Amino acid sequence: MKKAIELSNKWMYYTFPKLTVLVTVEDKSPPSKPNIITIAWHSPVSLTPPQYGISIDPRRYSHDLITSAGEFVVNFAGFDIVDDMHFCGRRSGRKYDKFSDTNLTPEKAQVVNAPLIKECYAHLECKLVDKHLYGDHTWFVGEVVAVSANEDWFEDGVLKTGQQPIYYLGNNIYNSLGTDGPREKK
Repeated sequence: MKKAIELSNKWMYYTFPKLTVLVTVEDKSPPSKPNIITIAWHSPVSLTPPQYGISIDPRRYSHDLITSAGEFVVNFAGFDIVDDMHFCGRRSGRKYDKFSDTNLTPEKAQVVNAPLIKECYAHLECKLVDKHLYGDHTWFVGEVVAVSANEDWFEDGVLKTGQQPIYYLGNNIYNSLGTDGPREKK
């Protein structure tokens, strides 16, 4: 039996689970350093040209960095780094150096200045082509200018059975395909 649910700021939890990614951007102001933001609101936008969108609250540190840098990398993470992914989602790059404070390793990208995350299984390098404020979040659209992936994760471009990307369920709870069940993070 279905019942009406009170509209609140958690209405979007009924759209979950969401594949969770780590987005990197290079802070160009001295001293230059890379930043990481955890995002569950993202999507392909266009096949031709190849475009990908991410949604960020304007109060977030990465919001201004992406606006200034004009580029970003979408890094797809496996469940083995869920603790580092959660850390990056709960701490601001204004106060933390997320690469130094986690087990994540920056790697040089093919085209953009923002780093890839070595521990992630796939990367979309994006050049910013549009941004628009929708309600309380900005939708950034990037043209995908380079892609790289760990071949062990894919077969003919399709995720292999047994691989475990991170899914956000809401309320600091994460799961993956084929895990023993959801894990809550504090």
